[in-house]
Amino acid sequence: MEIIADIPTMKALVKAVRNRGESICLVPTMGYLHEGHLDLMREGKSLADHLIISIFVNPTQFGAGEDLDKYPRDLPRDAEMAEAVGVEYIFNPGASDMYPHGYATYINVEGITEGLCGAARPGHFRGVTTVVAKLFNIIDPDVAVFGEKDYQQLAVIRRMVVDLNMNVKIHAHPTVREEDGLAMSSRNKYLNPEERLSALVLSRSLNHAKERVKGGERRAAVIGSEVKGMIEGTPGCAIDYVEIVDPDLLTPVDTIEGRAVMALAVKVGKTRLIDNMTLIA
Repeated sequence: MEIIADIPTMKALVKAVRNRGESICLVPTMGYLHEGHLDLMREGKSLADHLIISIFVNPTQFGAGEDLDKYPRDLPRDAEMAEAVGVEYIFNPGASDMYPHGYATYINVEGITEGLCGAARPGHFRGVTTVVAKLFNIIDPDVAVFGEKDYQQLAVIRRMVVDLNMNVKIHAHPTVREEDGLAMSSRNKYLNPEERLSALVLSRSLNHAKERVKGGERRAAVIGSEVKGMIEGTPGCAIDYVEIVDPDLLTPVDTIEGRAVMALAVKVGKTRLIDNMTLIA
């Protein structure tokens, strides 16, 4: 496995792969890998001739007061884990390479970025779409794998790819969970033992919503109220949002018909966690 830090070297490698008529899968990450990331990589390995991951803690998607400086970083650990699942190349650029002096170009997807995490984190998705577009331009993947845990991010990237006629297929991978149901996240390491136990209310409340829909409840307000009560009754938890939305437009729905997505953002102690589940009527 090779770690590539500079953009010209990465582009030269991609050009050589293309000249041989071979395909590329990209798994973008911010590093501090966990089993969820590795699952994306295992899936990605089956989708193309070559598997490349990026490790880049993207400063433009962090707002003021967020955890950019303390976001966990451990490249040697990540490299060992990635190599074990068959990653061939890690693209690990510096912030000054991706955003050189005078940088002034950003991509903004309107509409679906405004609610959910977009409401609480203004500018976040502008940073996400910009860095992903840059990675697509540098690595030119045939397919890119994103996890469904970041459901809004997945929807935003899909919209960008369609709207800008990008020549990449977006492959969604189901949320990977711990044995007790907690969605895997690099931020889980911030939780102390008591907070880790409280965090289980996210998956527990989503499963409650799923069962209520299976049992015939269709009123989003009723299910949302029940879920909010579960979360508010859990020590150390504060709700950012609890929403039931259209799976494509991400707009709130009043009645669950066909498919809908329940999306949560909850602060457990000082750690903001997100999770979601598809509800099928």
